[in-house]
Amino acid sequence: MPQFSGVIPPVVTPRHTDGSIDTDSLKNVTKHLLDGGVSGLFVLGSSAEVPYMTDAERALVVSTIAEANAGAVPLIVGANEQTTNRVIDEARKVIDLGADAIVVTSMYYAIGNAAETETHFRAVHAAVDKPIFAYDVPVRTHFKLPVDLLARLGRDGVITGVKDSSGDDVGFRQLLLATKDNPGLSIFTGHEVVVDGALLGGAHGVVPGLGNVDPAGYRRLFDASQAGDWAGARREQDRLADVFEIVFTPNGRVSGGAAGLGAFKTALQIMGVIESNTMSVPMPALNDSETAAIKLILARNGLV
Repeated sequence: MPQFSGVIPPVVTPRHTDGSIDTDSLKNVTKHLLDGGVSGLFVLGSSAEVPYMTDAERALVVSTIAEANAGAVPLIVGANEQTTNRVIDEARKVIDLGADAIVVTSMYYAIGNAAETETHFRAVHAAVDKPIFAYDVPVRTHFKLPVDLLARLGRDGVITGVKDSSGDDVGFRQLLLATKDNPGLSIFTGHEVVVDGALLGGAHGVVPGLGNVDPAGYRRLFDASQAGDWAGARREQDRLADVFEIVFTPNGRVSGGAAGLGAFKTALQIMGVIESNTMSVPMPALNDSETAAIKLILARNGLV
């Protein structure tokens, strides 16, 4: 295995009903994840609602998780900004707050081509002294990171890993094939429901939003795969796929982001991990009927 592997959930950001960051609940989430056997924590990712955060809120979230983690597992922290110099500034801030590695997307809003994106990653690498994960999330950036670019950046030591949230399973398999001779490069899937297939194909780990709710389930899935118990991995994945049904309970009432992240937060509230399922403005929280539906799904999967 390379330096980074296993289960590294993208940590959600609890808020009080008044909208402020709930640091006590954030510490509880961190403990819940550590108790579930995670291999690392992805901080300030999409599941953290990072585009909605102020700079002060970002700093508070990183420092709170760093304190609660106390060095138990690596902190892999998103340096989320539109352009290269802004990413470098953000990376330096989160490194000062305790990041062990940083996560970088391609540019967004100012969208570049493949050559400019390569320059972007190489400039960030030259400016910061921490491992870099390339985050392939075209739904956010409107640019799909090319397989040959990722393979080259990995071969040259510019990036240490890739988090693939592209939803492109063919491209993901091509990436695994293109990097199979680079044992130092970590390839992670951001999928929740086809993780067993990704691991069978050679992925080194998973960054599942649903891992906030059931980190132990993803740990069992990963461990089964490492033991070659693919039937056991499939059974655990099937159960997690049923847990993932929580994201469909709003049934189109809210945006996709509010549905998925709202479902994770609502599940954590039902489980007693966080105080409130409040979302970042302008997203609404899930309502009582949606909460009741989520509770039924959690109950049939042994989570409440």
